[in-house]
Amino acid sequence: MNESKIVADGRPLRAAVIGVGYLGRFHAQKYARIEGVQLVAVSDLQSDRVDRVAGELGVEACADFRSLLSRVDLVSVVTPTDSHGAVVESCLKAGVHVLVEKPITKTLEEADHLIELADRLGLVLQVGHIKRFHPAVRGLFGSGWLSNPRFIEAQRFAPFKNRALDVDVVLDLMIHDVDLILHCVGSEVESIEAVGAGIYSGKVDIANARIRFVNGCIANVSASRVARDATRRMRIFQNDALFDLDFMRPGLAVRRRGSGTWVLDGVTLPEIEEQDLPLIPGDALELEIRAFCRSVREGLPAEVPGRAGRKALEVVMAIRQAIDAWSRSGG
Repeated sequence: MNESKIVADGRPLRAAVIGVGYLGRFHAQKYARIEGVQLVAVSDLQSDRVDRVAGELGVEACADFRSLLSRVDLVSVVTPTDSHGAVVESCLKAGVHVLVEKPITKTLEEADHLIELADRLGLVLQVGHIKRFHPAVRGLFGSGWLSNPRFIEAQRFAPFKNRALDVDVVLDLMIHDVDLILHCVGSEVESIEAVGAGIYSGKVDIANARIRFVNGCIANVSASRVARDATRRMRIFQNDALFDLDFMRPGLAVRRRGSGTWVLDGVTLPEIEEQDLPLIPGDALELEIRAFCRSVREGLPAEVPGRAGRKALEVVMAIRQAIDAWSRSGG
């Protein structure tokens, strides 16, 4: 990273949030409580919304985000996906580090442009794949037990809500699990099969994808935003272990092959050890924003860099194309 962009003089990091709807408001609240960070302003085109959040936190309200860029070191961009490319580009060109909510952009071309721009200017570009910071995920990767997954099953179901309807369920919900799966598997995608249907929004509201990786791993991913009850779960199978992550609580159940044996009906079998891995509790969004601030402060690479966001976008776009092909075939 270009050292001129490292904020290391001991002063507070000056932050702003662009877009303070449902999720952006939470971003602003987290910045306001993190030590060593000064929330300078919040920006939104809806005056009633930005005035309300600014009043809650005692900061400046701003309609045009460009007017505040000269006064901040970093921003969260929590605007509709269609605007990510233009808003993030303006921030980077002003020398401001960016945490942009997922998906990184609407197109791969926009993502490539922003990644190149951030690299050239020596700026942090982090993508808001918040599930990377869930206690169960951090516990899994911290355990050192994950190695060469063979099959992954992910389910992310939610009741219908009148938000994030500018994108379909693949970009809204499924992308969370796609990013985690790519992070776990570490292999290129070989093929994708997918199906989906629209129920309420006029876009795909329920979808299933089967992703086959070059290394042989297969992932089965389902997402719905028209479910009766919420479910957020992932199971990861490998030759010597099963990991069961429940994102509705900070839970990680593990079944691993032990060193001993036991006998069942005269057959000697490997011992299976079962345990709930102890986890360090934490607010995933706050951990995500703290990681972003630490990267800016110390000149470290982003924990979820632009290229990871771009890869997740590439895969979910391929899933959407597979759904379109299935629909055209009469599925």
